[in-house]
Amino acid sequence: MSLRPGIGFLSDCPALLAMEIIASKWSMVTLFALTDGPLRHGELVELSGGISRKVLTQTLRRLQANGLVERHAYAEAPPRVEYALTDLGRTLEEPIRMLTAWARENGEAVVTFREAADAARTIGADQATLVKSPPVDANPNRL
Repeated sequence: MSLRPGIGFLSDCPALLAMEIIASKWSMVTLFALTDGPLRHGELVELSGGISRKVLTQTLRRLQANGLVERHAYAEAPPRVEYALTDLGRTLEEPIRMLTAWARENGEAVVTFREAADAARTIGADQATLVKSPPVDANPNRL
């Protein structure tokens, strides 16, 4: 793959499609949670650490529509539904593990950079406010 403009990432490029599918943080979390085997909806909610049931349902449907996750409904009372990675979804296990390892190794550096950038923006905004503020006249009666 070339890094020249227009060569590697065309609008119909498979790499862009792949990034679109997994770009959502909840997609990555859901796919990662399913790497150890099938899980029920409630188990996925618990493992995800903050996803709402509605967003998880939307995420699972999107992953199903892309062939990465399968839904298996069991004919039982009460009904039981499990979600699992498809063979295609399993092909993402290694890339997800690599991204997870990268995040563990570099996450603190990213947070430190963000904090420094936020601090610089805050200082810059404070200085801009000082510069933009009109000087206060000591004698308000002066014309």
